[in-house]
Amino acid sequence: MVHGDVADGFGPVADAFAANFTDRGETGAACVIYRSGNKVVDLWGGHRDTACRRPWTQDTVVPVFSTTKGVSALVTAHAVGRGLFAYDDPVSRHWPEFAAHGKQDITVRQLLAHQAGLCAVDAPLDETVIADPERLARILAAQRPAWTPGDHHGYHCWNLGWYQSELIRRTDPQARTLGRYLADELTGRLGARFFLGLPDDVPDDDVAEIKSFTKALMPLKMPPSMVLSFLNPRSLPFRAMGNPKFLLDHHSLNRREIRRLEIGSGNGIGTARAIARLYDQFLHPTLIDVPAPVRDELQAPGRDPARGNRDLVLKTHIRFSLGMMKPGGSLTFGTDERAFGFWGAGGSCGFADPATGTAFAYVMNRMGADMFGNDRETALRTAYLRCVRTIRPHPPASLEPDR
Repeated sequence: MVHGDVADGFGPVADAFAANFTDRGETGAACVIYRSGNKVVDLWGGHRDTACRRPWTQDTVVPVFSTTKGVSALVTAHAVGRGLFAYDDPVSRHWPEFAAHGKQDITVRQLLAHQAGLCAVDAPLDETVIADPERLARILAAQRPAWTPGDHHGYHCWNLGWYQSELIRRTDPQARTLGRYLADELTGRLGARFFLGLPDDVPDDDVAEIKSFTKALMPLKMPPSMVLSFLNPRSLPFRAMGNPKFLLDHHSLNRREIRRLEIGSGNGIGTARAIARLYDQFLHPTLIDVPAPVRDELQAPGRDPARGNRDLVLKTHIRFSLGMMKPGGSLTFGTDERAFGFWGAGGSCGFADPATGTAFAYVMNRMGADMFGNDRETALRTAYLRCVRTIRPHPPASLEPDR
């Protein structure tokens, strides 16, 4: 049930991928790696349904939860490169209503680094609100910060993508949402299958079924203080992650009506090929125009909050920059601090490692309970690092043309 190919020298990644099915209980998954603009790993296998009756194919798409945030950060970076706005602009320069409740000086950079104090949305959110950008924007603009912006950071679990979408909608001459901009300017140009708001012409059978982790495992995998905070609905972690309520159940992303929504922080649906290809374009742009200063910004070290990088929602030390995770604290990835990417609930991930010229993506439908990654993703990433540290910088030609 394992298919695909790897370039010379990347055999350990194929071995780890196969072992995920034989030894680590993988249900269905895919892993793709680019190096120096060439695709050197393209693997898929298992089943796209939890009953294990429908094989995973090379075109199977799957919900990737917060791995979506990395894609949304790339969209935002593209908009910056187009000159729609700048990272150091006050958000209120482009969205005057955002200035309410003392938010007038919050910069785009602070917002993307989860430092704006806007991790929670106090007004109840449901499917009808999320589907109405005007109504959603009014709610977001009216939110009060939970701390002095810039002092701390706290994971903006579900709502960061909506702030990004409104910024783009207000500055783009075509007034496109984040998902529409992604489709027109990035994935459409690449022929990549990644959707933010699943189109009606993508059949349900193409989308892998999510199998969530056992809730009983959660206390073993999360910081105890974070787990305890979920007993208090007034706590910051509960407020940040519990609205909209339907997203507390990961299986909600198996529902077509939820997949249709644009939730730029958490309901992207796509292939590992698409995610890796997008990150590769921000290292080696060919079909997407990404100015060098924007690429440099993504690779630069993040600016930590004034009072340290212990996240007030995740209750652990972590680093963010420009909508991306950066190496440090509880999460190390890549080969130096220039790496940027994002991990999703259950273990999916996508990241770029500029030091080795590589872009990595892993997606799956059986979720793990770890905060970042899972045992299967860790095995693949360990094998990948071993390969790129020993193989010459410029690998052979790509396994196959992407277009």
